[in-house]
Amino acid sequence: MSDYPILIQGGMGAGISDWRLARAVSKLGQLGVVSGTALDQILTRRLQDGDRDGHVRRALRHFPVPAMADRILQEYFIPGGKQRTAAYKTVAMHSKESPHALRELCIVANFAEVFLAREGHNNPVGINYLEKVQMPHLPSLYGAILAGVEYVLMGAGIPLKIPGVLDRLAQHEPVSYELSVTGAQPGDDTTMTFAPRDYLEGDRVRLVRPKFLAIIASNTLAITMVKKANGKVDGFVIEGPTAGGHNAPPRGKQELNSSGEPVYGERDRVDLEKTRGLGLPFWLAGDYGRPEKVREALSTGAAGVQVGTAFAFCAESGLRQEYKQALIEKVIAGQARVFTDPLASPTGFPFKVALMEGTLSDPDVYAARPRICDLGFLREAFRTTTGEINYRCPGEPISLYVSKGGRPENTVGRKCLCNALVANIGQPQIRNGKHVEAALITSGDDLRSLAQFLAPGRCSYCAADVISTLLGTMEKDTAGYAKCAG
Repeated sequence: MSDYPILIQGGMGAGISDWRLARAVSKLGQLGVVSGTALDQILTRRLQDGDRDGHVRRALRHFPVPAMADRILQEYFIPGGKQRTAAYKTVAMHSKESPHALRELCIVANFAEVFLAREGHNNPVGINYLEKVQMPHLPSLYGAILAGVEYVLMGAGIPLKIPGVLDRLAQHEPVSYELSVTGAQPGDDTTMTFAPRDYLEGDRVRLVRPKFLAIIASNTLAITMVKKANGKVDGFVIEGPTAGGHNAPPRGKQELNSSGEPVYGERDRVDLEKTRGLGLPFWLAGDYGRPEKVREALSTGAAGVQVGTAFAFCAESGLRQEYKQALIEKVIAGQARVFTDPLASPTGFPFKVALMEGTLSDPDVYAARPRICDLGFLREAFRTTTGEINYRCPGEPISLYVSKGGRPENTVGRKCLCNALVANIGQPQIRNGKHVEAALITSGDDLRSLAQFLAPGRCSYCAADVISTLLGTMEKDTAGYAKCAG
């Protein structure tokens, strides 16, 4: 592999970019990236589903603190898997002072995902986090570094302090991170701390500091990261509003088009000449999942592109097969549609949604779902009138949200992304033995281009097909299409 990959596989959803997908992409010489979102929840649900192929348990056997891994197995592993109608065991929600056991779970879950993605090859693997999901950051990063992750990518916020955190964690040194607390006043304690020595017993393993790529949407943020970050920034992913997942809000006053989507203009375009002037490698993202767009990006001086949607619907991704199939059929029929929802995400950021019946993008499904917040990754920390820190989410019951000082108008149209995203990968919570959490599938505008990866008469493709099509350099099988990873 060259110094930098041409293709970065996007870190998507919760478990869409799982270890299988990242490993398949990295084995083919490009940068496979696992999503770091909600890995603690995902690992416990894999164990409760019986870990039927034994992959999680194999990863845990390689964890450097066997007793920690054993505690998690004892707590969550169900031989043969839980009953189909049984609820998953709940895991504590994160907070500024998360319980020791929850931090252990974060360390182990992030280690396991990266370990499995790196297994069987020697090429780099990355992990992607959302800056807005702050409370699990420190133990999660440590677990990924313990497993040898080579790249950390982070967007959905301004990750100025992450480079320095990586420096210190790679030396097993204590770290801190400021939690964003609404209404915080000077003198309030908003600092989260983490000391690796409280978790790693015996001889410390030698670690390597991963490269850090900031995911940005403006020149201002790129310059800010270079000038003010507390450690080395190794490059940027420049993500436009056509990318899937969370988009940066439009600069200036928000306006909506006739379909109710945010309108982006010239102020939201990144000046690539200014970016080149920073002297760091950069990749372009958002509607770059076509060969001509890859060539276009390289011609601008980019090191390559980040591609998410094309990989999200390939055979190796964690998205449930029935959702892949349904949306690919819509693409073939010319009926696929992506909506940039200005309200769906509790973060307040626009969130791209692939419209599909039976998911939370269906108004009837959304209206029928009780408002529940029991995973809490997107909760907002706020200062109470007594100076303490509490947490609220505009997706929780309205009366509860308002009782915590939230504004009722902030609850309109909000969806529980946390529960929906784990439902996307086949781990929906089941309530009262019958109510099953609905999915909400995100996609970039590139959804319409998926047909280019399909062999005639087929409705599926694999990661190798994506890479072969975009780069035109891979050997294909006798039918003319690349072979899927085993």
